[in-house]
Amino acid sequence: MQSSPRGMRLHIGIFGRRNVGKSSLLNAITSQNVSIVSEVAGTTTDPVEKPMELLPLGPVLFIDTAGLDEDEQAGKLGEMRVERTRHVFDRTELALLVLDGNEWGPFEEQLRLEFQRRGVPLLVVFSKCDCREPDPVLVERVQTEFGLPSVFTSTKDPESAARVRRAILECVPEDWIQSPTLAADLVQGGDTVVLVIPIDKEAPKGRLILPQVQVLRELLDHGITAVVTRDSELAETLGKLKNPPALVITDSQAFQKVNAIVPREVPLTGFSVLFARFKGDLRTFIEGTQSIANLKPGANVLIAETCSHHPIGDDIGRVKIPNWLEKFVGGKLNFQHTQGHDFPPNLKDFDLVIQCGGCMTNRREILSRIMTCRENGVPITNYGMVIAFSLGIFERAVEIFR
Repeated sequence: MQSSPRGMRLHIGIFGRRNVGKSSLLNAITSQNVSIVSEVAGTTTDPVEKPMELLPLGPVLFIDTAGLDEDEQAGKLGEMRVERTRHVFDRTELALLVLDGNEWGPFEEQLRLEFQRRGVPLLVVFSKCDCREPDPVLVERVQTEFGLPSVFTSTKDPESAARVRRAILECVPEDWIQSPTLAADLVQGGDTVVLVIPIDKEAPKGRLILPQVQVLRELLDHGITAVVTRDSELAETLGKLKNPPALVITDSQAFQKVNAIVPREVPLTGFSVLFARFKGDLRTFIEGTQSIANLKPGANVLIAETCSHHPIGDDIGRVKIPNWLEKFVGGKLNFQHTQGHDFPPNLKDFDLVIQCGGCMTNRREILSRIMTCRENGVPITNYGMVIAFSLGIFERAVEIFR
């Protein structure tokens, strides 16, 4: 419970052909035997994740992937390995492309173009340099023609791991260092913010859910007073305050009740609405939410959750949101659900995608899903914004961002 959540770590993906030394590289960087190393091509089958502290940067998550050049003899299992690796693309914020020797073919070029399309920094790692010297022509091409940084490694060189770590630090994307805040920029130091946290079936015993904890911690870090209460005690809590709060943030499921209690002149929003900006793109989510007005009975809606919790009887994504939406459109809708890192690349049959808050994943994965929706011409929004819209308080929930 003292470590940083995975969604708050810089995700560093390690890619390349089979048996080029990806797993050896990860073991060297982390100084641990994280991945199994073998001379047999295709030893790594599923992505292997290793969280660690990379000083002076902070918490990172390395992801060792299976080789993408799967041979035809591997059959269906090989296709599944490649598909698992491609899912890692969606959450990679910094990519390491490992080369064994001097081979740069269509495979490497495809990877380079894919990460370029996604706006993800790419570091080229020439591995096994103790076996063969990298081709100077290829090194020059990588650095000059492609404009990519590169680093040389060898398992026999004790300084290799340190060079890779330094190269990684130099390639950290600026948008990760200056990622959006949750709520601290919406108020000022010394202000009071009221957090409305119902204790329901989904609240873990003895703890709060992650979005609530992260908002609370950020407010405290910025010298902002946070008052925490349940919706059942909200009116009494507001009455005890000498001055009205600068902002009220509520669990989205209590939006309707809290909206009726909080005076109209006090700004009100939800934890999930804050995450629309923190983990995704607020403007895109606002546009996606407004498209709900055009939904008709019989429309196809994809509800995407990035965690794999066991649904409860009154689950927010499988019961409450479908009920609220169907009540709003006045008829039945066709809902499909995905969990974890699964997300269909073809969305042509959907009229709307509703993403969860994304507290269990990183911002890059949510942005990748937004990109996929744009490419398919499908609007996307998230849980809190859909709830606010369905209950008729959407304008109030987002007006503070203006």
